[in-house]
Amino acid sequence: MITLVHFHLHNHIMVGNKKTKDVQFYIEVIDVVQTIGGGKRSAYDPDEIEEEQRERDRKNKINTDFQNFVNRVNDVWGQPQFKALDLEFDQPLRELGFHGVPHKVSAFIVPTSSCLVELIETPCVVITLSEIEIVNLERVGLGQKNFDMTVVFKDFKRDVLRIDSIPSTSLDGIKEWLNTTDLKYYESRLNLNWRPILKTITDDPEKFIEDGGWEFLNMEGSDDEDDDSESLVESEDDEEEDSEEDSEEEEGKTWEELEREASYADREKGNDSDSEEERKRRKIKALGKSREPARAPTRPPARPPARPPSRPPARPLARPPDRRNVSGSLTKRPKLR
Repeated sequence: MITLVHFHLHNHIMVGNKKTKDVQFYIEVIDVVQTIGGGKRSAYDPDEIEEEQRERDRKNKINTDFQNFVNRVNDVWGQPQFKALDLEFDQPLRELGFHGVPHKVSAFIVPTSSCLVELIETPCVVITLSEIEIVNLERVGLGQKNFDMTVVFKDFKRDVLRIDSIPSTSLDGIKEWLNTTDLKYYESRLNLNWRPILKTITDDPEKFIEDGGWEFLNMEGSDDEDDDSESLVESEDDEEEDSEEDSEEEEGKTWEELEREASYADREKGNDSDSEEERKRRKIKALGKSREPARAPTRPPARPPARPPSRPPARPLARPPDRRNVSGSLTKRPKLR
């Protein structure tokens, strides 16, 4: 965590061997250092409580020193010889900030009342709203997790500033902020190649204004609507032409043509009167005949030679009943009287 004051100058100055318009002074309030075993301390450790109190006192002292410096500078800027320069200190509005990649590293970008800044990472980003021509929000669409923001400056010879990989959850907040600043912004589904666009504008600015200016960024939606309307008109005209041709043909038909049409309609009605099962049966039979391959004539199988009729098995001869009694002697016949 650091406390800083940043100066964005009107003119360039030399800092070391570099020419710059941004000068920054900062102090690290809390050192990002974790001591070994520091996480094992108790919450009521007196040494840890004393260390936290020292950090808070140091942070408050640094913030107070910076605030005193800002107040003294504001007093100087309030003098008559500096009022015409319209100099003032501005504070970032962190509740309107969003994450993005202005250069190579993701950073937290915050707007102010007159600028859009990112002052922690190097190189820093400081854009005054007065030098912005338009803002184009690119890769905006359903299902997109991120989108990009392109800042086009009023100086068309200056390269645009791109802020990539902004979360889609920040889209509504950015739109609200742009509306409060009265900056014109557009939305597109694709990334644009801005160098040839800016070159075309600088080569013939009058033609650019005659062609509608920045309204070409809205061509994506208007073209689709125009194409849909034109295709709809063409389809209606085609239907009217077809109906006129049909009516002309019906007026110019002869008696013989009408008879042929009537007979053809009768045949269609006769086919329709058949049941669906019969039509399906005829269709299956026709398909079977067309798909069945031609076969060579086959002879019926030869019959086996005839056998002589087989005799039934011989039956055993009937024997007279045995008239012996149980003891084995013959029974006596009764005498006839």
